[in-house]
Amino acid sequence: PEDVPAMLDPVADGTDCGIISEAGCPAVADPGADLVAVAQTRGYEVVPLVGPSSILLSLMGSGFNGQCFTFRGYLPVEAGTRAAAMKDMERQVRRNRCTQIFIETPYRNNRLVAELCRTLPGDMLLCVAADITGPTENIVTAPLSQWARATYDYAKRPAIFLLYS
Repeated sequence: PEDVPAMLDPVADGTDCGIISEAGCPAVADPGADLVAVAQTRGYEVVPLVGPSSILLSLMGSGFNGQCFTFRGYLPVEAGTRAAAMKDMERQVRRNRCTQIFIETPYRNNRLVAELCRTLPGDMLLCVAADITGPTENIVTAPLSQWARATYDYAKRPAIFLLYS
């Protein structure tokens, strides 16, 4: 964080600067928000450009409600808090018909799917959207009861997770 302000020094000299990301959207669950915040405080013009956003692309490919959704970022790591967050997502889906979108560190993806299957009812729908915009892109939506019996390997693959009912 202490290095961020210096990254904007060229802008003070009149040089344009940009933040890019491969299948993310800079500053939305992707690095960049700190740099934009400093640019805003300095009064620099900030122009967001549309590019691939794995979050929105996964929502588009899931078949879930795109009129009401919540991006929750990373779920808590601690088991009890994590289970509570999962139950809260279930309540939000059931009460508000609002798609819940979240991410995980790629090496924990398989464990996350298994935890969702153990924690939530089998009729909840889970979409896993992996490697969005990449050559091995894969978007699968199924009830948790099917995920519990499925063979999958999302280890070390960037993925977006969505819940709905």
